[in-house]
Amino acid sequence: MSLQENIKMVKEELNSEEKFFEKAVMTEKFVKKYKNVMIASVVAVILLVGANIVYDISEENKITAANSALLKLQTDSTDTASLAELKNLSPNLHDAWLYLQAVTNKDMEAIKSLESSKALIVNDLAKYEAAANPASLEEYASKQNAIYRDFALVQSAVMLLNENKIDKARSVLSKVSKESSLNDLVAVLMHYGVK
Repeated sequence: MSLQENIKMVKEELNSEEKFFEKAVMTEKFVKKYKNVMIASVVAVILLVGANIVYDISEENKITAANSALLKLQTDSTDTASLAELKNLSPNLHDAWLYLQAVTNKDMEAIKSLESSKALIVNDLAKYEAAANPASLEEYASKQNAIYRDFALVQSAVMLLNENKIDKARSVLSKVSKESSLNDLVAVLMHYGVK
């Protein structure tokens, strides 16, 4: 190799080292400038992950305690301390327990009190159970997400048939969904009871 080639190679090497050091200095300036922001970001992520873990553990303990209170109530339904604990830990499960007890004991006052429950299914089922006449059954069935919609319509039609209101019963039966599992019963009622 000639002297000029060696000098050229040394210059290229110095240029690449110079660029490397330039990048290192720029990186160091960036790190110094945003050091606090980067540390705060890492700390925030760690705190969020930690808080999420603590929340999950807390919720799991709450569910376990609510299930324990429910098991105590299943063995002794008069245990007011367990009932209060269940209400505090899980209001929806508390309302479901009250609904079960009200239906088991045929306590219409308790069922009516659950019509305003925040537990959506308990609320709906309580409204169905409280419906005692064709008009209230039809009102229940007119709600968009009524669980027992078709059953309430059939039950209302049967009550109307018993009152000899055949045209009204036919009208109510026509509201039953075509995909309903009660269609065979509706067909029978339309054929034998309504005609």
